[in-house]
Amino acid sequence: MVLQPALKSWSAKSASRFQASVGSVGDSYDNALAETINGLFKAEVIHRTGPWKELDEVERATLTWVDWFNHRHILEPIGDMPPAEYEKLYYQQAESAQAA
Repeated sequence: MVLQPALKSWSAKSASRFQASVGSVGDSYDNALAETINGLFKAEVIHRTGPWKELDEVERATLTWVDWFNHRHILEPIGDMPPAEYEKLYYQQAESAQAA
């Protein structure tokens, strides 16, 4: 019982200093996708091919993996094609739809 007034007082004083952390619609999906890709990258590259001696080695491996993932990694959910090819088709279709 003695702590309750102190907690109420703290809450009232402190609440005005904090702002809610609310993102825009879809942010949670973006964050989930980023975490998934980050985990995939770490499992396939960082943990599998380490230990790393130099930062340059990690940077080179990262760029190689990103290039592979975007241009040669076949993804079934997007029609058995790499993401870069799917993106190119998407923008071609969008331009065709605008022209029509």
